This record gives sequence, structure tokens and C-alpha cells, in this order.
Amino acid sequence: MRGKITMQEIADSVGLSKYAVSRALAGKSGVSAHSRELILKKAAELGYRKEIPPAVTPRRRDEQAEDQRRVWTGTVLVLFPDVRSQNPESAYWGPLFEGITAALNQKGIHFATLVKPDIHSLFSLLNPEAIIGVLAVGSIASPILHECRRLGKPVVMVDHWDKGFPCDSIFSDNLAGINEIMSTMLGKGYREYQFVGKIADAYSFYERWLGFNAALMDAGLPQHQIPALLQYEYEGCDEALREAFATRPLPQVFVCANDYYASLLAKAVKKLDPSSEGIVFTGFDNSYPGVTVATVNVEEEILGIRAVDQLLWRIHHPTASYERKLIRGRLVVNE
Repeated sequence: MRGKITMQEIADSVGLSKYAVSRALAGKSGVSAHSRELILKKAAELGYRKEIPPAVTPRRRDEQAEDQRRVWTGTVLVLFPDVRSQNPESAYWGPLFEGITAALNQKGIHFATLVKPDIHSLFSLLNPEAIIGVLAVGSIASPILHECRRLGKPVVMVDHWDKGFPCDSIFSDNLAGINEIMSTMLGKGYREYQFVGKIADAYSFYERWLGFNAALMDAGLPQHQIPALLQYEYEGCDEALREAFATRPLPQVFVCANDYYASLLAKAVKKLDPSSEGIVFTGFDNSYPGVTVATVNVEEEILGIRAVDQLLWRIHHPTASYERKLIRGRLVVNE
């Protein structure tokens, strides 16, 4: 008997992104009528049935039973920065937000979402007494986080780390993921690599960069990286690549901080050198099928669900040590 059909399988079957499939199956905007019809038809053919994993962490049975009986009052505040596409409509952050909302709805908890919050108006629009906790999704400014703590609100960061603000956090396991990618590429015999992505933009990018460096060191390969490509923004891809490789050959492999970087870089490399058929790209998050030879499938919805779990646990364990939880992704190799 065939196993459970996934959204990624539907996406691969119709040639669209997993995010588009998620929006269509949920009946949400952002997908054309034609694509929606195509996705729904293919989902029916494959026998897809959506299941939301239970939003609980492994605990004693008595704690789980108590959670099921508990009636939550108050509101969870969800913050998005709206920088570098960090908002509920993006291909990466959108599914994560859906995981958050599914988990909160499952428990009957009200929530309010603020995009690009301003510290001067953070709680002027809301009643601080009604807020029971805060989910900070992406790179929320430190002053806003400190204001939340000043008001006694527990905070869980999702896919972000702030060295000046210790708190619980939920991440994809970036080091494990990039290690699997590099092991795969090294096993295929590739020896010339360049990392691409502004590592200062996201702590996840920085961790992937650290894992990349460790893999080169373990393999005894030189780490001749071009600094400009470690500060490389999404915009201006063609010019940045042309300047970086004006006097040196292109590498065999571009290891990109995420799939979006890989998609932009693949186009820029083709423009720079139309004969560059042997150059390959790796990514992270599996959001641009057909671009990368290796990437990591990140279950963004699970990140959102687990963030809610952690926040609700923190509300009832305010003095416990802070926790950093990692969600392991799945290596995807495209031959």
C-alpha cells in the first residue's frame, strides 16, 4: 500500500512550489485559478489527505491530559519584521505562519499578528494585559523584544537568535543539514566550492556558513572564499558575480544560503558564462525545484507548531532554563 501523499509530491507532479500547493489546498489567496484547479485535481488523483500534527511536546501523560483539558484565555502576539521577505505571505515564512495559526486554533487560543511592529505603538494598539506570550518570527528588533520582557511577556524566537536577548528558540537544524549537503557533494568528487549569501542577515545563514567551513576543513580543502559573496544581497546578482570572478575561474559548486539565492545565482552564472554547464548549485529549504542538485527540505509548518508548543510550556514554566530546539530537515538530492 502506498504511504501518505505529501504536498511536496503534489508540487513535483504539477511543477509548482510546495508553498503554492499549501495555499491552494488551504483555500487561500496567492495562487491563480488555473494553478489552484490543477493542484486540487492532482491532489484528488493522488489521494491526498491533509493532517495537522498534534501541537504537543513529549511530556508525561498527566501533563498531556492537563493540556487537553486546559482552557486558554488571553491572546498570543505574533510578530513579523517584514524585512527581506520575512512576512506571512512569503514562500518560506508563509507555511511557518500557517503552522503557528493551526496550532493556536487547535487549542482555541486567540492571536494577533503585527507585521513590522514599532516599539512606540507596539502595545498602544493592543491591551498588554490580554497578551499571554509572544512569538517573534524572524529578525525582530532587540528594543521590541526587551519591551515585551519588561512587560513580563514570555518570548519564543522562531528561526532567529539575538545574543543580547536570551530566550527560548526554535530552529531548523542548520548544521546537520549543511553537513549532509557537503558530505554528498564531497562524495561526488567536487573539490572547488564558494559559499554565497549574506551571513549577517540571518543566524541560520551564519550556521550554514559555519557548517560549510567545517566540512572544507575536515576534507582538507583550501578555504579560499570571496568575502564579497558572503555579504551578497539578493539584489544586484549579475554585477556582484561579474566583479567577484573578473580575475578568477568559477568554482565547481556554489553552496547557497538558501534556495532563493541558488535560483538567482543560477541565472546570473548563465549570463556570465553561457558555457557553464558543469557548475552546480546547492541550497536550503527546498523551495525552488529544478535549481539545486542538493537541498534540505525544511518542514516550515512543523517549526511553527513547535514554537507554539514551546511558548505554552514556557508560560507555565517561567523560571526553567531557556531551551533551543532543533527540527531536523530532510536531505533532497536531485540527480
